[in-house]
Amino acid sequence: MEFMNLICPDSPSVWDGNGFSVCFEKLVLGFGANLVTVLMIAVLAITKRTARGSVRIYLSEKVLLRLLPALGACMAFFDIVLLLKKLLNGYTIVYHEWLLRCSQFSIWATILLISKLDCWFVILCNRALCFWWITKPFLGIPFMLTSFSSFEALRCLKEGCVVLVDVMFGISVNIIRIKRASSRSRKCSSMEEPLVSYDVDIEEDRPRECGIAHSCWHLITFRTITPVLEHGVTKQLDFEDLLQLPIDMDPSSCFNILLSCWQAQQRNNCSHPSLFRAIFCAYGWPYIRLGLLKVLNDCIGFVGPLLLNRLIRFLQEGSWDFDGYVLAISLGLTSILKSFLDTQYTFHLSKLKLNLRSSIMTVIYRKCLCVSLAERSKFSEGEIQTFMSVDADRTVNLCNSLHDMWSLPLQIGIALYLLYTQVKYAFLSGIAITVLLIPVNKWIAKLIASATKKMMEQKDERIRRTGELLTYIRTLKMYGWELLFTSWLMETRSSEVTHLSTRKYLDAWCVFFWATTPTLFSLFTFGVYTLMGHQLDAATVFTCLALFNNLISPLNSFPWVINGLIDATISTRRLSRFLSCSEHELELDWIGNPSSSSCSKDQPDFTFKDMAVVIHDASCVWSSSNEEGLNLVLNHVTLCIPKGSFVSVIGEVGSGKSSLLNSILGEMRLINGSVHSSGSIAYVPQVPWILSGTIRDNILFGKEYDPRRYSDVLQACALDVDISLMVGGDMAYIGEKGVNLSGGQRARLALARAIYHGSDIFMLDDVLSAVDAQVSSWILHNAILGPLMNQRTRILCTHNVQAISSADMVVVMDKGNVKWVGSSADLSTSSSLAFSSMREFHIYSQDQSQERNANKFTEDKQNVLQESDYINVPEAEQEIIDGELRKEGRVEPTVYKNYAAFSGWFITILTCFSAILMQASRNGNDLWLSYWVDTTSGSIQKEYPASFYLVILSIFCIMNSLLTLVRAFSFAFGGLRAAVQVHNRLLQKLINAPVNFFDQTPSGRILNRFSSDLYTIDDSLPFILNILLANFVGLLGIALVLSYVQVMFLLLLLPFWYIYSKLQFYYRSTSRELRRLDSVSRSPIYASFTETLDGSSTIRAFKSELLAAFIISFVAVMAVIGSQGNFPINLGTPGLVGLALSYAAPIVSLLGSFLTSFTETEKEMVSVERVLQYMDIPQEEFHGCQLLVPGWPFQGQIEFQNVTLRYKPSLPAALHNISFTIAGGTQVGIIGRTGAGKSSVLNAIFRLNPICRGCILVDGINIADVSVRDLRSHFAVVPQSPFLFEGSLRANLDPFRESDDFKIWKALEQCHIKEEIEAAGGLDIEVRESGTSFSVGQRQLLCLARAFLKSSKVLCLDECTANVDTQTASKLQNAIASECRGMTVITIAHRISTVLNMENILILDQGILVEQGNPQVLLQDESSRFSSFVKASTM
Repeated sequence: MEFMNLICPDSPSVWDGNGFSVCFEKLVLGFGANLVTVLMIAVLAITKRTARGSVRIYLSEKVLLRLLPALGACMAFFDIVLLLKKLLNGYTIVYHEWLLRCSQFSIWATILLISKLDCWFVILCNRALCFWWITKPFLGIPFMLTSFSSFEALRCLKEGCVVLVDVMFGISVNIIRIKRASSRSRKCSSMEEPLVSYDVDIEEDRPRECGIAHSCWHLITFRTITPVLEHGVTKQLDFEDLLQLPIDMDPSSCFNILLSCWQAQQRNNCSHPSLFRAIFCAYGWPYIRLGLLKVLNDCIGFVGPLLLNRLIRFLQEGSWDFDGYVLAISLGLTSILKSFLDTQYTFHLSKLKLNLRSSIMTVIYRKCLCVSLAERSKFSEGEIQTFMSVDADRTVNLCNSLHDMWSLPLQIGIALYLLYTQVKYAFLSGIAITVLLIPVNKWIAKLIASATKKMMEQKDERIRRTGELLTYIRTLKMYGWELLFTSWLMETRSSEVTHLSTRKYLDAWCVFFWATTPTLFSLFTFGVYTLMGHQLDAATVFTCLALFNNLISPLNSFPWVINGLIDATISTRRLSRFLSCSEHELELDWIGNPSSSSCSKDQPDFTFKDMAVVIHDASCVWSSSNEEGLNLVLNHVTLCIPKGSFVSVIGEVGSGKSSLLNSILGEMRLINGSVHSSGSIAYVPQVPWILSGTIRDNILFGKEYDPRRYSDVLQACALDVDISLMVGGDMAYIGEKGVNLSGGQRARLALARAIYHGSDIFMLDDVLSAVDAQVSSWILHNAILGPLMNQRTRILCTHNVQAISSADMVVVMDKGNVKWVGSSADLSTSSSLAFSSMREFHIYSQDQSQERNANKFTEDKQNVLQESDYINVPEAEQEIIDGELRKEGRVEPTVYKNYAAFSGWFITILTCFSAILMQASRNGNDLWLSYWVDTTSGSIQKEYPASFYLVILSIFCIMNSLLTLVRAFSFAFGGLRAAVQVHNRLLQKLINAPVNFFDQTPSGRILNRFSSDLYTIDDSLPFILNILLANFVGLLGIALVLSYVQVMFLLLLLPFWYIYSKLQFYYRSTSRELRRLDSVSRSPIYASFTETLDGSSTIRAFKSELLAAFIISFVAVMAVIGSQGNFPINLGTPGLVGLALSYAAPIVSLLGSFLTSFTETEKEMVSVERVLQYMDIPQEEFHGCQLLVPGWPFQGQIEFQNVTLRYKPSLPAALHNISFTIAGGTQVGIIGRTGAGKSSVLNAIFRLNPICRGCILVDGINIADVSVRDLRSHFAVVPQSPFLFEGSLRANLDPFRESDDFKIWKALEQCHIKEEIEAAGGLDIEVRESGTSFSVGQRQLLCLARAFLKSSKVLCLDECTANVDTQTASKLQNAIASECRGMTVITIAHRISTVLNMENILILDQGILVEQGNPQVLLQDESSRFSSFVKASTM
């Protein structure tokens, strides 16, 4: 006791009646805490002296951790000096004062001393010490109160600075520790379960087990995502930087769960299986568990307003007990708990939704692969894509809607009851306004849904048209039709924008009603409450406002939740209908006992087990099972194909050859009879299907690599020489749809894939038509008839006479019937079959030709197969198919500036200005409420009638409503204007781009800009920008009001802004990079980063919410302190304090929302950034000094003078210094092996690629001086790939409507397709997308008819008879010869028969003109190149 009296003279040792004694504060809470700190540092320094810091320490961290202790030491030393001065002046200094100041100095001195040790960083970042640094400032609160109650300004400032340094040092070491500790989580790569069992603790520098508690902590705080966030800050993210998915989130396991539940549904409920029940079976229990978390979360939401009410009442009473502190801190803790539970619920719901989305999309994808083409025909391609995107999304959103269906009524019920306890029945007036707005919002929502549906239909049509335009851009440029197609596209776009604008302006009304509801509610509720004779007080007003904030969201959301449920129900039914389709069965077994007698009588007698394919009385259609009106494509076909045989299927164009193969594949619907095939099938379609990837990937297609077999396959398909000339060999990358391969190379690559897989049955649809005569001969003898396929069943649809003569069996098709079956030897004697091609050449006997060819192939292989495609040399494509460019770092300010320019600067400024004024009127409204409360219930009572306050409140309310309306509509107008400008500018730039830009850029990449990126700019970017602006001005308003009400808040503002900006930069950089990865890949399979993307929005808010909760506690504690009169500054009346607390409460959600919207805006701005990349692509030269008169060219004379053409400077010349003259009105053939430069001649004439040297004259005019579009419109062309677009047949043949029906029918008659068109329904029949309603041969004939209609003096034919039978080809040649008299006709041909009767031929080899002359003269010369071509081909 004496000792205590010595230390604390004239002072009770602990309690002095009003609080802790000064002695206790300084001795125990001050000196004691400092002593503990020094001891902890000393103990750690001794135990960790051998440790080495395992992490790199940044300069900024070193400076911070040394500067703050130095500052603290200086201040403590200054205090000691002041005490010494007092002592020397004769003042008595009590011991506890000395002990406190010396202990303060010793802490900072100790820290500065240990900073000289190697292990200093490990000591300071110790977990226990970091926790102590956070706890220590709270012990100083009583001492601070005592200092502030003295009202000595200098003393208050000095003590404030001491505590501030303490707090800053504590926060610094904790932030550094949190950042450093993230290296631990790198070892745990799963979102939830650490896959590695240990990591390194930074202060212990040794392995430590990732125990259960550790896992839970990581799960709760999302620590495992820290490595991704750190990578996102420091570098550009790649797929390798993303987290590995946990097993339960693996798309394959999600798919298996849902598929098994769906199949169980199909078994139990055959007629109407329900996808909803299957989803519930797969994911029901985890979803119900989440519901329990939501109940807890919703209830905690109402604790805040109740605590607020208690706290304001406490302040009004002016009590002095500790309840105020408890309430103040509880308010902060409640907001932390609420935000924490919110984050957990949102994250786990996002995970569940991701699992569901990946499983639904995979099930749909699997179904697409399992449904036959005929069955699939009842759904359009667009519809299936909609299943994959829109319907899958709507079904996934069921997760939100189902919980909201019970959660929202619960929240509304609790809020209404609590409102009743505050203002009795007056709340009904406010609710009435809100409820009256619900049907208005519902009606608007209905209109929005209708406008959205129409907009999406137009969008689908626009995307389809854009895809068509991009796919056939080369052909369209040759026709000069690109502007016509653009105008059609713009019509669709303007229709889409009409519906978009309807939607946007309706959205603006929704925003208006949403934003004005709070002010209207406060006006009506408090107005009625006052008129009922009650007096307003702060607790009632601000509790009601807080409760209404809780109520407004559920009330407004309810109609949307019901809409979401209806949409989800419709979508699940649509998906159920698609998933219930009967699946494709490859083996369609016989019914009854099959016997060989069922085969046609022309075929030899085989037993059933010897047959590879048996078709018995089969009638097939392309329509699906629920379509009526059968249009038989195969009519009562009976056919048996023995195992190991080689069968040629021949027939005229449209006779049903490809349909026969499809019926064997099971792609058609069998109406009658049966189809049976034994063994595996490999199929090579007429239009080869090429995978984006390497050549090896295309051939292996998932099979193991066998070097010997692989080499044999390449040789058999004549691909070995091609590959040897490619940069990268067989690892050369093939672009989209084989863009960098010639037609011949694509066909051979598809054939190589089929051969490598070594199936029992090979079905080849016209694979020889795309290659020249010599290569087709090589493929026939070395691949189809070679050792790799020798013992297999081969069915080949062909017009190639060599293949027909080599076949074991020939099947002749005619109008869907098998007309004749027999051996090739009997074919020529069959009187019923006339093949005009037989007349033109004497066919060498089978043995002679085989013997001659065998010798020729071995000696000439290198010459024959020089197939490097100099038209589209793969080397060029090594540059093409680079990964898509994506920017690094933050989105540049120029992107925002460009977007503002697209919207219009006036609109941009108006929107921002109206948003600021709107927020000002809202804050004015709330400040007026607090003033009203204080003047009527406080100590300063002013006698104004209630009507005076209500009128002012109404004025604020009307101003707020008008400014909200201006903001909403200016935003809608600006967003629409930007959407229109961006699309038009992008389309114009692309249409004017040269062809090589499209060769180098996959169409999917461009289409991405027109679909997802443009949809973002149209719809989600303005929406999220609006939210960002609202959040920004909202936060600004809160900061200003809090600063006005509590001056102390200004002290927090700068440090908090700094910490917050650092945090949001940390999250923004990662999510921005993830969005760029997402935009570049656009793949539904990359579930890993989609999860991070979905999760990041919930994760990123986590740390900012702690800051927000601190603000709430700070405002509340300061209010309690202020109410006790201990502060030199008055912290306001109960009304202002209530206002401050009601503003601080939503700061948690507002900070999170601001960060989310800022991040989302940056992510959406990536779309603008990507579109801007295509705004500065190279453009074609459209201006020419030479104007062309109508009817030019008059003679059609074409002269090449030393022309050299390269596709890229780094490539060999495709045409090398060639000169020739084509006299006007003559017919000229250009022949040469694949890649010799034949198509390059046409490219040069049409100026699709600029020539490097020389010039081309047409009728004496240099074509380089003529406008490109003008030039192309004066020539007629039939391209190698026939081009038909969706629309009427008349529009396809004559899009500019320049010809009458008589002229069109005449052209069709000349092309021998008039009968088929008449049978199909005339000129007004609708052509399907890409002309799929016609066979490939028929499409080529229609393109020729289109060229005849153009009546140009120059007609260019690029392989126009490749896909038609020899009989039709012969008729066409006669038609061209007779109808095109006086016209210059340039024909590129693979069939020798095509050029035999022409006046002149040019033979090219590797871009050099090696021979020209009359074909008949050259044929007589045995040494000529042409003669060797003829010998190599039996046509």
